[in-house]
Amino acid sequence: MKFFVDTADTEEIRELADTGLVDGVTTNPSLVAKTGRDFIQVIKEICKLVDGPVSAEVTATEFDAMMAEGRRLADLADNIAVKVPLTMPGLKACRALSQAGIAVNVTLCFSVPQALLAAKAGATFVSPFVGRLDDIGEDGMRLIADIVTVYNNYESIKTEVLVASIRHPIHLVEAAKLGAHVATLPPAVMRGLAKHPLTDKGLELFLADWKKTGQRIV
Repeated sequence: MKFFVDTADTEEIRELADTGLVDGVTTNPSLVAKTGRDFIQVIKEICKLVDGPVSAEVTATEFDAMMAEGRRLADLADNIAVKVPLTMPGLKACRALSQAGIAVNVTLCFSVPQALLAAKAGATFVSPFVGRLDDIGEDGMRLIADIVTVYNNYESIKTEVLVASIRHPIHLVEAAKLGAHVATLPPAVMRGLAKHPLTDKGLELFLADWKKTGQRIV
């Protein structure tokens, strides 16, 4: 499973990328706005920090404007994945951009029929939002299971399931068990994956025993 980090904070991305755990980055207008920086400059900087896909989202809602923004974003770096919303104009833009050899992430997916449309439009990634479904009393992970099952029925579907709106490690574990291709994680959730109280306790005991020996390795 690939791990993308879901942020536009370049310092967070740089720090996590140094661990070798980051396969790509997802951003959206809200995340970029939080930085208070110029959108284009932020995206360019992120693309230099990681080798994998960097999702940069269009802000237009009409096809022609989406295409203009999508081409502009794709010109920023070779690893850009243009992010478009799962609307009819967005799907049309997805098809046109994909046919031009540009990677596309179709976002704001909340149903299996939507995911099928994204795949038929040639999406590189489709982003179902599990946390937002959970927030309204629906089962976000059920959606992931259904999309993966349907996609696996057809060899012609190459679209990868990118699990978005992950709120906690359980979402990640369930997505991995279901065979989702990618999980995009907020930095805090990614760091939290390494934490376990028994790890902390074990390390504390090891260090205490080592200290008693009075030795040093270097």
